[in-house]
Amino acid sequence: MRHMTTSDKIAQGVNYLLLSLLAASCVLPFLYVISVSLTPISEFIKKDGLVIIPTHTTLTAYREIMQGGRLLDAYQVTLFRVIVGTLLNLVFTVITALPLSRKALPGRSPFLMFIVFTMLFNGGIIPSYLLVKNIGLLDSEWSLIIPGLINAFYLMIVKSFFEQLPEAIDEAARIDGAGEISILVRIVIPLSVPIIATIGLFYAVWHWNSYFDALLYISSPENQPVQLFLRQILLASVAISGDAAEAANSVNPISVQMASVAITTLPILVVYPFIQKHFTRGVLLGSVKG
Repeated sequence: MRHMTTSDKIAQGVNYLLLSLLAASCVLPFLYVISVSLTPISEFIKKDGLVIIPTHTTLTAYREIMQGGRLLDAYQVTLFRVIVGTLLNLVFTVITALPLSRKALPGRSPFLMFIVFTMLFNGGIIPSYLLVKNIGLLDSEWSLIIPGLINAFYLMIVKSFFEQLPEAIDEAARIDGAGEISILVRIVIPLSVPIIATIGLFYAVWHWNSYFDALLYISSPENQPVQLFLRQILLASVAISGDAAEAANSVNPISVQMASVAITTLPILVVYPFIQKHFTRGVLLGSVKG
């Protein structure tokens, strides 16, 4: 390693400073969310909401969210949607992207034009609602999965990744007697783990955070996902009392909001580090060429 000059040390120091500021800009908001969710309303009012590390902590906001046991039911619906929905999304995206990546596919260009068209235009909310209603999916967990089974943008990313795989591998497998399913399972998928993990994360985060489709299609409380349940909790939260003495025994709606953010964010933060190594590589290798 060569000796660092004074300019190199200054540049390195500036880089460390900028990276530290960037890290702080990402960490401090989440620290604020956790702190406010644990802060009593009296202290919150006393400090005008500027709480980084609370003097006293309380779990009142979390108890408010978890009372009645409905949160666990909502989590079951959301986990079903995330797990089953993401698996189906990946299956249908992969089996659609693979033939579209083959230039010898008859009618390939019209198919691609049709897919790109859906990225620019859609039928709208009312036609989508009528479609879900007419096929009998209203107030069903499947109404949160089937309408968004394939994302056109993710499909194009996976297709671009498959196009980068050497065609000689497919030809060698066919010479050995392998069929299309065998090539997909034994060759394509093992070589495509980075892009599959990346797109799987995109699909999972979308399923986890989405609530608007549940707002349209779900009416029964037992079929509501976490996001819709927490939305109702926020709308029903009480207003902050102006009297600190009365506020000490009430629930801080801001704390309830922050607790809701923490509950919905922590699972994604826990899962992300395990697939981070695939994430960057998958995005770069699967990027759409111009």
